[in-house]
Amino acid sequence: MQVILLERVAKLGQMGDVVDVKPGYARNFLLPQGKAKTASETNIAAFEAQKAQLEARNLETKKEAEALAEKLDGQQFIVIRSASDAGALYGSVTPRDAAEAATADGFTIDKKQVALIAPIKELGLHSVAVKLHPEVEVEIKMNVARSPEEAELQASGKSIQELAAEEEAAAEYEIAELFDDIGSAASDDDDAPAAEAAGEETN
Repeated sequence: MQVILLERVAKLGQMGDVVDVKPGYARNFLLPQGKAKTASETNIAAFEAQKAQLEARNLETKKEAEALAEKLDGQQFIVIRSASDAGALYGSVTPRDAAEAATADGFTIDKKQVALIAPIKELGLHSVAVKLHPEVEVEIKMNVARSPEEAELQASGKSIQELAAEEEAAAEYEIAELFDDIGSAASDDDDAPAAEAAGEETN
């Protein structure tokens, strides 16, 4: 099926290109989203008549996207989720969650702009692409953690595995300290009768 592109579409072509696509792709994606029109003589003529207007509008939205891209690129957003000790999420983080986290921090992003290849299913820092415009893409980081404190530690570069290992080491150290305290208390008790006996002998 032939369509004329009304904007640049990745891996397909530039605005104004007439391209061959699968009918399903055209019907389900390109046409309903206003990215293309069927390449009939009427539509091609209409495009030519509106080309300057479309290009101006595209340039305007591209400038807006670039302005937002400068602020958004490299930003990190925290998403709090329940997870197992091993770091597997009970559920997943979706494009909607990423868009909501960014919007809560003052960036207006639509879930359709978030390019997640697969939902995020474990704790940690995850890079996510955001397509602000057909020609403008940035990368943000999703900091998925069980608590704000954990998110802060992850942001400083520690993985969940490292945090778990540190907690385990701290717990083992506390147990060792406890046994040392019990051991020294017991030896104090052992010393007490000997001290008493020594005191009696001197009397």
